[in-house]
Amino acid sequence: MISLSLVIITAMGPAAEASAVDRPPGTGAVGRIALSFDDAPWGQGAFLTGPQRTDSLIDKLHDLGINQVVFFCVTERLGYHRGHERLRRYADAGFLLGNHSHTHPEPPADNVSGYVADIIEAHDSLKQFAGFVPWFRYPRLDEGRTRLSRDAIRVALDSLGYRNGYVTVDTWDWFLAQRCREMRRAGRSTNFEKLGEIYVEMIWGSIMFYDSLAREILHRSPDHVLLLHENDLAALYIDDLVRKIRSQGWSIISPVEAYRDTIAAMVPDVLENNQGRIVALARERGYQGPGRHHAENAAYVDSVLTARGIFGP
Repeated sequence: MISLSLVIITAMGPAAEASAVDRPPGTGAVGRIALSFDDAPWGQGAFLTGPQRTDSLIDKLHDLGINQVVFFCVTERLGYHRGHERLRRYADAGFLLGNHSHTHPEPPADNVSGYVADIIEAHDSLKQFAGFVPWFRYPRLDEGRTRLSRDAIRVALDSLGYRNGYVTVDTWDWFLAQRCREMRRAGRSTNFEKLGEIYVEMIWGSIMFYDSLAREILHRSPDHVLLLHENDLAALYIDDLVRKIRSQGWSIISPVEAYRDTIAAMVPDVLENNQGRIVALARERGYQGPGRHHAENAAYVDSVLTARGIFGP
C-alpha cells in the first residue's frame, strides 16, 4: 500500500505534473481522438445490466477495430453488479483501467489528506489488474476550488507517480442517460433509433466545439481525449458514434497516443478545469467566450427529447 504520509508531507509545495513527450500534431486525418469512459463499473442502467453493458462495449469496440480505450474506475463499486469481474474482462480485452477515486468525492478547500487517501484506496484496488495505468481523472473534472487544494492535490498525484487523466472534449452523455433512467422508472417507452441519433449528434457537436476552440487558441487540432461514461447509451450506440467520427475524416487513436500530445505538459494556472483542458488553457489565455457546447445544458437536452418524441406515454 502507498504511504499517505509520504505523499502529504510535500503536498503543500509548488504544483508539479509529469511532462509528456513532445510530439508534432497528428497527420493523415482531419482530427484524432481517443475514447475514455468514466464511472466504471456502473451498475444497473435504464436498459441494461452491468454485465450486459460490458459485453456490448467489448464486442462493439473490437468489431470496430478499436483495441485500446481507457475506463476510469470508481472502486467502491467493485463489489456490486459483478464489478470486479467486469474490470478484469475489460483488462483481458486489452483495455486500460485508470483511477477515478474510490468514492467519487469533491476536492476539499484546504486539507487534502482525506481526498488523497481516497485516491490511494482506489489505487490499491486497481493495481491488481493487468490493464491498470497510473492515470487519475478528477471526479466531475474538479481539480480544486482553491489554489491551495488544487496545487496540493497536483503535488500529491506527482508523488504517487500519477499523471492527470485530463479530457479535451466534455459531453453531457451522463445527463441523457439520467433522463433515460427517469423515464424508464416512470414506465415511459423509448424510441431507440431517435435516441441514438440524439446521442451521436450531441457528442459530435461537442467534439466540433472543443476542437474549434483548440484551433483558435493553439492554432492546431491536438490529439483529443473524449469524455464518455460507462453507461447504457455508450453500450447501445458506441458503434454509431465511431462511424460518425470516422465518416468526418477523424481517426480513433489510443489514449496512450493522445496523452503524448504536448498539451499534456501544459498545466493551466486556473481554477476552471471542469470543462476539460482546452477550456482551461483558453481561460488562462484570457478567452471570455462560452466554456461548453450548447448541448451541455439541461433545458436544451429536455427540449430536444420532447421535440423528437423520444419518450412515449
